[in-house]
Amino acid sequence: MTSANMVSLRDGIQIDLTTGETVVIDATKPADDIAVLSHAHGDHLYTQAPTKLICSKLTARLADARREDGGMVSRTTHPAVTQVSAGHVPGSRATIIEDPNGTTYLHTGDFSTRDRFLLSGFDAEAVAATYDVDVLITETTYGKPDYIFDDQAVLERRIVDWLDDTSDTPVILFGYTLGRAQELELLVSRSDRDRLFVTDAIRKMNAIIEESHDVAFNAERYDRETTLGAGDALILPAQTNRLSFVDHIVKNTGAVKAGFSGWAIEDSFKYRGDYDETFVLSDHCDFSELTATVDALDPNQVYTQHGFADEFATHLESEFSITARSLKKNQASLDEF
Repeated sequence: MTSANMVSLRDGIQIDLTTGETVVIDATKPADDIAVLSHAHGDHLYTQAPTKLICSKLTARLADARREDGGMVSRTTHPAVTQVSAGHVPGSRATIIEDPNGTTYLHTGDFSTRDRFLLSGFDAEAVAATYDVDVLITETTYGKPDYIFDDQAVLERRIVDWLDDTSDTPVILFGYTLGRAQELELLVSRSDRDRLFVTDAIRKMNAIIEESHDVAFNAERYDRETTLGAGDALILPAQTNRLSFVDHIVKNTGAVKAGFSGWAIEDSFKYRGDYDETFVLSDHCDFSELTATVDALDPNQVYTQHGFADEFATHLESEFSITARSLKKNQASLDEF
């Protein structure tokens, strides 16, 4: 039987093993026995690097580049821990932990089951063929039935067609510096657009990913001297959308602003982000992919985190008859939910 108080949300996800060791995943200041990092997005990344860290080689390089003041990471392994592709962003990994008492935990981290761009999706059936997962800890960003995405090829074609149809106007595309920016660069390369510009922060990620994946993004550096013209595309970090320099670009060039997210299913995403156009493009599973993952893994117990965590846990209990709870900060047992 799985002890109910082995999984908790504190500084990162904690899993207490019967050996007395603690696995901590995506902590800001990981100081436990077994430190794990799922990927190098800022909201999962340490602020103080541990001495040893379990992560992919690419994630370690990206983390070092993004946390220059946080110390260099030394990768390690542990006999109880295995990582597999999470399909979220370059380098992302799901983590399998095998407790000597026979309990197997799976932490998906942020994940996608779709093969897309440079990434292989998380393969729940392959994991289930090798491991008997007892406890699943999963993200549930889009854990409501409202969030069902079209096939990946349809989503991508829609964006490329729009880039072609608006080729007489410069466009500004907003996406996260790691992951979404590179996806947008590859989509621009499939369009009839003439030139592609990115910021230094994106170029830094590009250089590491290009070496790892043997790909070339062919993006030029954008600076104050750059003048956008018809046929040009500029990719900026998502958080810069409302900054004054963006307003200046739009005013002087007539550039059209576009946002990309799974949240673009909602009409309000366009207005919240002050975008001219929005497109569904996600690095996460939609609702149907989340349920298919649980179905394939068939765990005894599920913990949900992020997004619609409560709603998805309720869905699993009612439709799958699985014990499911959303993780709450500093709660240490099911009795506290």
